[in-house]
Amino acid sequence: MGIETIVLLVDVPSLRELVSSSWSDVYAGLDKRMLRSIRPPQDSRLKVNFDIDAEAELLDWMDTQNRDLNESASFWSCLQSSGDGEKGLLLAMQWASPGAWEAWEGRAYMYLDVALAKTIEGEAELYAGETWDRVCQALGNLPEQEYAERVCLDWMERRKELGETMDEKEDPRIVPTFEAHDRAAKALVHTMTRWSNEANLVAIIGRDHLEARKWGTFSWNLSTVIANELPEDTTASG
Repeated sequence: MGIETIVLLVDVPSLRELVSSSWSDVYAGLDKRMLRSIRPPQDSRLKVNFDIDAEAELLDWMDTQNRDLNESASFWSCLQSSGDGEKGLLLAMQWASPGAWEAWEGRAYMYLDVALAKTIEGEAELYAGETWDRVCQALGNLPEQEYAERVCLDWMERRKELGETMDEKEDPRIVPTFEAHDRAAKALVHTMTRWSNEANLVAIIGRDHLEARKWGTFSWNLSTVIANELPEDTTASG
């Protein structure tokens, strides 16, 4: 399995409510499953983190922190004073997320090439905030089928250029791969449309095994957020 490119949608009001609570209230609320009412509904079309998993992961991180923390202090101030605050913030964002779009990094290049009608030149451009802002502008509210057809046609052309067969009798992986590209392309349009249309959502860009401090860009880069406050603007990519 390859590295996954991830677009994590974060419900900012849910995140704000969580981090403005006291450390002890967050811990007890997660442990006793009392905070689920403020968590955003999970999007069945995206990769979701089930309530019990999101709670357990954040609790596990909290258990690694200094037990001498002032438990009446806000969760936010504890994040800022932690030497590992970005990881805690990322876990809080995953808890406050309705879902994420994920795709193998190699395939993500193709999806963005098609979306922007250009070649994405390397990892820095693939994960740049400017790139994802343009993807949102290009795909937000676009008919999903239109973009999916463009992606699948591009994939078929790439196979032909490499001299690979399109005969499913010769390669049984063709149909499942076609269907996977179709689903991923439609889900990307869905993700960009939600981000474009819902003022409460911000998109945080990251990848598998990437340090938490490097997730996000612009004012929503996690290191920048920890050093300041949660930004008000959700119109630019994380």
